[in-house]
Amino acid sequence: MDESTLMNPINRNENIRNIAIIAHVDHGKTTLVDAMFRQSGLFREGQSVNDRIMDSMDLERERGITIAAKNCSVVWNGIKINIIDTPGHADFGGEVERALSMADGALLLVDASEGPLPQTRFVLKKTLEAKLSVIVVINKIDRQDARPQAVLNEIYDLFIDLDAEDDQLDFPVLYAVGRSGVAKRSLDGPEEDLQSLFETVVKTIPGPAHSLAEPFQMLVSDLSYSDYLGRLAIGRVFHGSVRSNDQLVCIGENGRPMPLKVTRLQSYVGLVLEEADQVAPGDIVVLSGIDQVKIGDTICHRDAPKALKRLSVDEPTVAMRFSINDSPLNGREGKWVQSSKIRERLVRETRLNVGIKLEENGDKESFVVKGRGEFQMAILIETMRREGFELCVGRPEVILKKENDQVLEPIEQLMVDCDENFLGMVTEKLAMRKARMTNLVNHGTGRVRIQFSAPARALIGYRDEFLTDTKGTGIMNSIFAGYEPYRGDFPTRRTGSLVSDRQGSAVPYALFNLEPRGQMFIEAGASVYEGMIVGEHNRDNDIDVNPCKEKKLTNMRASGKDDAVVCTPVRPMTLERAIHFIREDERVEVTPKSIRLRKAVLNAQQRRKNR
Repeated sequence: MDESTLMNPINRNENIRNIAIIAHVDHGKTTLVDAMFRQSGLFREGQSVNDRIMDSMDLERERGITIAAKNCSVVWNGIKINIIDTPGHADFGGEVERALSMADGALLLVDASEGPLPQTRFVLKKTLEAKLSVIVVINKIDRQDARPQAVLNEIYDLFIDLDAEDDQLDFPVLYAVGRSGVAKRSLDGPEEDLQSLFETVVKTIPGPAHSLAEPFQMLVSDLSYSDYLGRLAIGRVFHGSVRSNDQLVCIGENGRPMPLKVTRLQSYVGLVLEEADQVAPGDIVVLSGIDQVKIGDTICHRDAPKALKRLSVDEPTVAMRFSINDSPLNGREGKWVQSSKIRERLVRETRLNVGIKLEENGDKESFVVKGRGEFQMAILIETMRREGFELCVGRPEVILKKENDQVLEPIEQLMVDCDENFLGMVTEKLAMRKARMTNLVNHGTGRVRIQFSAPARALIGYRDEFLTDTKGTGIMNSIFAGYEPYRGDFPTRRTGSLVSDRQGSAVPYALFNLEPRGQMFIEAGASVYEGMIVGEHNRDNDIDVNPCKEKKLTNMRASGKDDAVVCTPVRPMTLERAIHFIREDERVEVTPKSIRLRKAVLNAQQRRKNR
């Protein structure tokens, strides 16, 4: 034992386990947490509980995915297990990194049929870098197409590929049916509950380490807000303990201690927060009433201020321009339309989400928002829309770098799973977008799995086209793989836009006669204005059209009745589809009730001058 260890002895709190649940999207994280809640005795017998209770946001329930990392706890055999449910999408990587900063180990869930996917690689890479203990759970073994042994081999390959250390490779494996609340030590095991899972967690995941010689230190990993208590700082106590009336300070990026007045000390009991007089080292605590605090700050005692290492997250790869809505229909549907309100909301988002960056320029009516991907941006825009904001957003653009006079661009590792009949079409389309095939696997089931190295800009706008090409049966996942030299230009869209040349209401007769020109985005009766995009042109150029044109009446009478005008049903415009469709000179107008496409410059004559 060295001298530093003798002077600064390390202890472990064996009454607590901190564990993050990590997985790819839709591999069963939240469903497994539900089962852990039920079997730990958190709910009384007969209590009515919703499915996926950890998905507290409306968007999470609608989309069936986890967007924000959330905390909860269960008690098993007197040991408190703090659980952090993490997102499985790489666009929300900042949430994963924050969650892992509070954990001592991780449950890695992998689908027994799909196996490790790009986001599995992403979350596991972060876990191994943090030197956390890992328990592998092969979930959904009841699927007809389950192949658990092959998937286990793929998991070992993934660990080796990520340079896992020898002790990390010696991970325990469980086979689970999360929906039924069953975890087994072997495929044909007799277990019918999650007893084996709880035992493995307590045995494999170490209790949180802390030093008796260090003063109280808490790393702020998350922020929340309460209407009654104000801002909430959430984080793990690394050393020491804290009482509700202790005098604390916050150490920010500048390293200067700032006095804090804590109004309440709370910890997680199940899904709810309960007030605590004292919190032990290693526990996850919530401090109330702290206004000036940011994610990554250290909270400690006033008498012994000492900062912990700040959280670091990957840099953003995509940027979008947010601006006020300056269309003729502005202010009719939104509650918040001013640029100051939009800026205030974006600043608040950067404080709560370490993966989002805000960049302001001389233009006070527009802001550049940077993030991990267009899906993360779409979630932010949809959240603002539901809060009553009205704004315009531009096309996502990748963030380029320059090193040694060479332009570098972000590259994605893309995995495609599709029917082998669509293989030729998919590879042809991606090759046109400068993607390179790196691997092809055919399991003999009629479906193939292909890996590509593709520029991030190639995938913007391609996802909808991919679903159309594969008739909705293809699966596409990607993960950031680093920066490489710029691969050259390529066409992003091979069709133009049908642009309204006047303001008014769309007429069925006009829309019916415009249908041969392309696919319409609006229905009869919709309000339109000059510069608004009303459809997609069949050819590659934009044309100005009149969607308000009415049929001229004459005194001539035909022998029969006029043909009834029946317009083709319009596919509803979603936010993601709109963001993927627009070009650099186009915008998406977002209001609480509508999503419209428009040109950045509305006046047709001005657009012709700018060509």
